[in-house]
Amino acid sequence: MRGSRLASTSAVTWGRLYFAGQALAGVAWWITVFTVPDVRTATLGTLDARLLAVADIPLFVVASALVALGVRRAAWVAAPWTLLVAVGMGLYATVTATAGWGALLMVAAAAGSTGAAILVLLGRVPSNWLLIGPFRFRPAAPMNTRALVSKATLQTVVFSAIFLLALPAVIVVLELRWGLHVPFPPALRIGGVALFAAALALSTWSSAAMSVQGAGTPLPSSMPRRLVISGPYRFVRNPMAIGGIAQGVAIGLMAGSWLVVVYALCGSLVWNTVVRPLEEADLEERFGSAFRAYRDRVSCWLPRRPLRASEGAHEESVSFDA
Repeated sequence: MRGSRLASTSAVTWGRLYFAGQALAGVAWWITVFTVPDVRTATLGTLDARLLAVADIPLFVVASALVALGVRRAAWVAAPWTLLVAVGMGLYATVTATAGWGALLMVAAAAGSTGAAILVLLGRVPSNWLLIGPFRFRPAAPMNTRALVSKATLQTVVFSAIFLLALPAVIVVLELRWGLHVPFPPALRIGGVALFAAALALSTWSSAAMSVQGAGTPLPSSMPRRLVISGPYRFVRNPMAIGGIAQGVAIGLMAGSWLVVVYALCGSLVWNTVVRPLEEADLEERFGSAFRAYRDRVSCWLPRRPLRASEGAHEESVSFDA
């Protein structure tokens, strides 16, 4: 109970620190808007800075400062206002092809404000809210290996179509429209092709290991029924995540889009902070000491000396029966 209270206090503190930084950043930005014409043009285009300041300073800067000082209710002002401004700036930048940097900064601020407001108001990250529908952890139904491989392949195709094609395409279009594009040298694009090929091979290998060795799929609603420590899982605990993130970075390099690269790296932070603890808690609940031994022996991100067959014999024998 005490540990839970300490965790909640820590979360609230981090949220308040974010709002403190946001208030200071808001003050600095408004000062530069009124003193540096280039900043005003890059972030506001032809919008009337004085008119915007009348609303933004109290609802963004002051409200953020109040949250930082402990007035939690002010988060209900700062976060929604930031989100509203982000939407407005995004639409304005898309229609006019100006103020792209302002739109980008407000999108980032909206994401940060929303997360910080959740920490301040709830005292935790409500990651359990993700465990619904296809994202609810359940072991895969018994089926033959061919059916599992087909199911895992379909999941991968759908995931790739959404997160590695559709969303990056939208980001590239906005990056160009908002005037944020920075040319990439040819070497980086070629490196992106090589990285994508390697990441795709890793993801395919990992998915096959889940289906063949684990009797499951990468999707949470069809989790492996057996603890998988063979194949790429001998080297790192989450090769599927590494492969997916690397593919996102590679697509950004190939497309010459630094924003897609940032998108992929932000995805890695979300996965590591929100998704991974849930997944590992589920694995520990189902496989107990076998998973704990594996977790202690194999790193999440950086490969170590791979497991020998004798070291993994006990863990490989553990399975989950519904």
